[in-house]
Amino acid sequence: MPLTEAGIYAAALRLIDEDGAEALTMRKLATVLDANPMSLYHHVPNKEAVLRGVTRMVGAQFRTVTLEEAPWQERIRLLATDFRTLAHRHPRLLAYSFSHQPDFIQPDDPFWTALTAIVAAAGVPHSEVSEIAALIVAVVIGVLTAELNGSLHQWSNLKPPGPDADENGAGDADPEGPDQDHMFRLVLDTLITGLESRLTGDRDGRDASL
Repeated sequence: MPLTEAGIYAAALRLIDEDGAEALTMRKLATVLDANPMSLYHHVPNKEAVLRGVTRMVGAQFRTVTLEEAPWQERIRLLATDFRTLAHRHPRLLAYSFSHQPDFIQPDDPFWTALTAIVAAAGVPHSEVSEIAALIVAVVIGVLTAELNGSLHQWSNLKPPGPDADENGAGDADPEGPDQDHMFRLVLDTLITGLESRLTGDRDGRDASL
C-alpha cells in the first residue's frame, strides 16, 4: 500500500496512544508502516510535522451537539465537556499538544468557532469576544492538562495544615483521588458565574450612565 500523509498520521496516532508523543520516532513510524524511513520524508519533513499533522487530524474529529436555542450557559458546558471527552480519547497526544503546541487552537477549529459564537451570544461586546474566549480556553486546557498528567490527583490530596494534618502537613490522602467529573463541572460553574457577573456589571454600568 503506498504511503500517504493520512496513513502516516493514523499510524503515528496509534503509536502515540500506546507510548506517548515523546517516544515517537521516524524510525518506529517507518517500521509500523513497513516502509523505508527515508521514504517518510517525501511526505512529512520531520517528527514535529508529524505531530502537528496528527493533532490537526484529531482536532478535526471534534464534534459537539448544536443547541442554538439553549441558554449560552448550557451551550458552553456542553462544548467544554465534549472537548474534554476528546482529550481523554487521546490523552497522550492532547497532553503533549497542550504543553508543546501554542497554536493548537486555530481560528477555523470547530471548538474555537463554536466557543466564540457562544461568547458572543452571551452578550460579550464584539471587541472582547476573542479575549474572553481565549481566557476560557486557557482555564479549560489548564484543568485538562492537570487531569491528564496526574497533577490534579496529586494536588487534590494536599491537605491544608491543621489539627488533622500529619507532621508533613499532608493529612490522609485519598487513594481514589478526586471526582474529576465533579471538579470539571465546578470549574465550568465558576467560569460561567464569573462571566455572568461581568456581563451584569457591564449592563448596570451602562444603565447608570443613562
